[in-house]
Amino acid sequence: MATAEQHHILDRPTFDKPAKLLIVVSPYYKDIADNLVAGAKAEIEAAGATWDLVEMPGALEIPTAIGISDRASNFDGYVALGCVIRGETTHYETVCNDSSRAIQLLGLQGLCIGNGILTVENRKQAEVRADVNDQNKGGGAAAAALHLIALARKWGTQSSGIGFRPASDNILLAGDTDGNTTA
Repeated sequence: MATAEQHHILDRPTFDKPAKLLIVVSPYYKDIADNLVAGAKAEIEAAGATWDLVEMPGALEIPTAIGISDRASNFDGYVALGCVIRGETTHYETVCNDSSRAIQLLGLQGLCIGNGILTVENRKQAEVRADVNDQNKGGGAAAAALHLIALARKWGTQSSGIGFRPASDNILLAGDTDGNTTA
């Protein structure tokens, strides 16, 4: 039984400036999603961070919502939550693989995402994993996002003196020097 296993849990990261996270959830199985969200909110708040929440119809829409949000907002990180329970068709594999792959690709582009989309064989497995008093995978996904934010902030502020450095924070526009030359 998975609950008998002992796992090492990292200490909660601390922040000089509060972090702001977006929880993106698919409430397809509402009771399970509600437990995942409760775990995520508790972990985010315990770290002194803030959160916002959006709902998507299914797990496949979660990465797209995160991508849209990254282009249009100012969140430090994201928590992807939902549940996919194996059915009688191959749709399960498509949803599990494609949502996971898309989240991983967004992460490799630099987004700080905790993936808490459960992929399980049956409802009982989902209930155990979503339970805030048992495996608390919602809290675990939030913790993962918080750790990635802390890492990004740590390395994002270091200056090694290597590589291209713009002369200022202004974006210079190419072309004529008459008129406005910065964006």
